[in-house]
Amino acid sequence: MGDVLAGIHATWEFETDSVLIRFERGIRAPKLFQALRERRIPHEALESVTLSPGKRGTVVLHAVPRQGADPLMEAAAGQLKEGCDPYRLVLPAERETLAEYYADELRSSLAPYASKPADRHLVAAPEAPLNFKAYDGRAAFDGRQVSFRWFWTGASSEKWKAGDQTFPVAALSGVEWRSPEVFDGHLRLLRREPERTDGCAGHGGSGHGSPGHEGAGPADRDPASVVFGLGYGPVHESLPFAAAVLAAVRGGGGGPSTPHQTVPVPSARRDPADIAERIRHLGDLHRAGLVTDDEFTAKKAELLAEL
Repeated sequence: MGDVLAGIHATWEFETDSVLIRFERGIRAPKLFQALRERRIPHEALESVTLSPGKRGTVVLHAVPRQGADPLMEAAAGQLKEGCDPYRLVLPAERETLAEYYADELRSSLAPYASKPADRHLVAAPEAPLNFKAYDGRAAFDGRQVSFRWFWTGASSEKWKAGDQTFPVAALSGVEWRSPEVFDGHLRLLRREPERTDGCAGHGGSGHGSPGHEGAGPADRDPASVVFGLGYGPVHESLPFAAAVLAAVRGGGGGPSTPHQTVPVPSARRDPADIAERIRHLGDLHRAGLVTDDEFTAKKAELLAEL
């Protein structure tokens, strides 16, 4: 192939073994498209291709990825709005004949096993480093570990008591992403179960909804989660983040498996006013009996050391 089909908010370039999707970066384009910029979709990553009527005199060329082939769509788990689906190309109705031609070309390129789930990711995930601001903390991913730094204005007492968190990729089994556009939006890291010594194999996890979060409690109290809210954890920031972490987990990133570590996240010297506010909040927790004397002393010394 090698031809180009320009649609609304995106252009598809048809290559011998893949489709290169370049997303428009204009002000009207969905922010997720602007964040993704471009994606190469191998033919072997596709399950099916359809062409159907759209809204207001348009047609929609829709490529459906195989289950497990794309970390972005796996993390999204069906929660993306139709207009934010990166596999939909909306075209003026007068281009229907041309779109049908390319749809037929793509269908003829599908693998014979297209209907089967992929055994590995075939589409590249967004590249680290990535970070975003949630309601109760800042999340960062450097390709090897995920870190959560709590905000005193939003984090629950449970998270403050646990302290800032660092999770090596090798200690994770997957990621649970719940869209910030619905109730209880959050990103939760699913941790691997400890290896059993009684001869019974523990079960690892997969991307969305693996057993790692059972019993973890509400996301606002779980130190392995950050909570979204109005203006916090938007789709175009938190979903690529979740996809990148999921791809690293599936790819075995992070080296040998290590246990979860609760450590202060390395950072630049912090604002003294910020440290003072955190110590004040820590004092409130101590007076309320939520933090012991030893925990209060240790955490206060840790905060003072950051000055």
